[in-house]
Amino acid sequence: MEAINKFSMSVLSRSANEGFARASVASFAAQLDPTLEEISDIKTAVSEAVTNCIVHAYKDSIGKIYINSEIYDNGVLKIKIRDKGCGIENVEKAMEPLFTTVGGERAGLGFAVMQSFMDTVKVRSKTGVGTTVIMSKRISPRYTVNGRE
Repeated sequence: MEAINKFSMSVLSRSANEGFARASVASFAAQLDPTLEEISDIKTAVSEAVTNCIVHAYKDSIGKIYINSEIYDNGVLKIKIRDKGCGIENVEKAMEPLFTTVGGERAGLGFAVMQSFMDTVKVRSKTGVGTTVIMSKRISPRYTVNGRE
């Protein structure tokens, strides 16, 4: 199925850009006429994914975070957040709730939060190459796009 609309951007892995990324994806998703809860879910999931890039992928450096979002005719919003950072050694372990590699104030709940707010979350990663998080959410079927229900 081909997307009916697409959005792409990249930001530097600075904390100041997390809110911008979150708001940008939420603004793009708004054309589906989501509920406030659905917008909040999307914002939270994007925040977690971007924060993971900032905190984990580029620990001691600044790199680019690539954000792509697509809307499909069936009301599905797909979001891809990718970095070219250090990668995740064990994705399965990293996705376990409370697992963290940095400790301190980090709770290790990023992937669990993403999974709780989105319909699907897939993570691909290669050590030394980077990580891609692909999330999707079907927006309530009360929307119209280009006059179609």
